[in-house]
Amino acid sequence: MVDILMQYGLFLAKAVTIIITIAIIIILGMSLSKRGRPQEKLEVDNLNQKYDSMALALKRSVLSRKHYKQEAKAEKARQKAEKKAKDEPDGRKRIFVLNFRGDIRASAVASLREEITTVLTMATRKDEVFVRLENAGGLVHEHGLAASQLLRIKDRKIPLTVAVDKVAASGGYLMACVANRIIAAPFAIVGSIGVLAQIPNFHRLLNKHGVDFEQIKAGEFKRTVTVFGKNTDKDRKKLKEEVEDTHELFKSFVAENRPDLDIKRVATGEHWYGTRALELKLINNVQTSDDYLLTASKNADLYEVTYTTRKTFSEKLVANMQSVIDNALLSWWQRAERGRVM
Repeated sequence: MVDILMQYGLFLAKAVTIIITIAIIIILGMSLSKRGRPQEKLEVDNLNQKYDSMALALKRSVLSRKHYKQEAKAEKARQKAEKKAKDEPDGRKRIFVLNFRGDIRASAVASLREEITTVLTMATRKDEVFVRLENAGGLVHEHGLAASQLLRIKDRKIPLTVAVDKVAASGGYLMACVANRIIAAPFAIVGSIGVLAQIPNFHRLLNKHGVDFEQIKAGEFKRTVTVFGKNTDKDRKKLKEEVEDTHELFKSFVAENRPDLDIKRVATGEHWYGTRALELKLINNVQTSDDYLLTASKNADLYEVTYTTRKTFSEKLVANMQSVIDNALLSWWQRAERGRVM
């Protein structure tokens, strides 16, 4: 019986291996076949039409047939008037809606830069760019680039509004502070104007098992604190100086873009919820992005602009692995920062 089970197990293992191999070949073949197809796509959605269709769908179910026909007729007349207003020289105000969902590496900046470039080809000073931002921070240089992309809008004198429904902390607030106006939901996390460097050190573990770590460097401070080598007080002091210098740059950037802030009060690394953030002038208003856009749709044309690229199989695999890591780190950060539930 044992031999039979062993043979069956071996057969099953071989079968699974063959199936996986075939699946990989098929996926790779499909990936290669798609190389010639367009890899980039820009989508523009009219949010006014979306809101109107949703409202009519509800009215169709709730109102009587007579009242619904009246509402539908009035809506048709309103849309006709809006279309006529668009054809006039001045036209109606336009709000271009962008979405940025951040991760540790601010990888969404690749799409953000293309979306902003597209919007800048036709946006004028009477229009507005509205960014829905969800970002808990991460690498300094990556989030610095993302903030610089938003500065392109501000430099053109085009009104920029950033909406925080969940979180804009650390590198996320570095981006948000660029805006002319920041709105946040009542319990959105805002702030965390600070810099953190955390590096594990395995020197004692390696030393215990007789493993040597060699590091050759040219330049006294090419590498300071290390993961595997023995760290010195001089190394730690230098890293501390670098962290403090980055913090000073962070504070200067925030103070320049939001001069009414008491930067000493808010640049402690702490975060606040939306209502408290308003009291500290970290934001301009407590409001959700949904409420802002729905209200604005009465007097402006809303266009949601989304730029996407089709990834290869290997890129998707790497992106999925990175996403798992980023989500784990974000989950840890949220537990460490909040540490309380309702």
